[in-house]
Amino acid sequence: LLQDYTHEFHKTKANFLAIRERENLLGSVRKDIESYKSGSGVNNRRTELFLKEHEHLRNSDRLIEETISIAMATKENMTSQRGMLKSIQSKMNTLANRFPAVNSLIQRINLRKRRDSLILGGVIGVCTILLLLYAFH
Repeated sequence: LLQDYTHEFHKTKANFLAIRERENLLGSVRKDIESYKSGSGVNNRRTELFLKEHEHLRNSDRLIEETISIAMATKENMTSQRGMLKSIQSKMNTLANRFPAVNSLIQRINLRKRRDSLILGGVIGVCTILLLLYAFH
């Protein structure tokens, strides 16, 4: 009789412990769900941080897209300016070929430009050498 009661007691005790453990587990899950819904949990903080980071990335992406569009517009503008300058150059060459006097005048201007550049470069070089000699003397 004692063995039967002891066996029944252990069986009831095991059932009771299993039910209590199940309630603890379900209770903790319910608490987690409630804390997630209320917004005071750690996961909600992480979610907020992830959302902020995502927003920062979207803003960076938008700025990059704007920068690329500005660069493309600048490239198109520079291409059109290059075309205009080429047309002006071809018109000047045509004009120079038609009128030899204008061609010789342009050549003289270019020669004087080169001469002035050489003189200016020489003066700058001499001044630099004199300055270095004065600094190390």
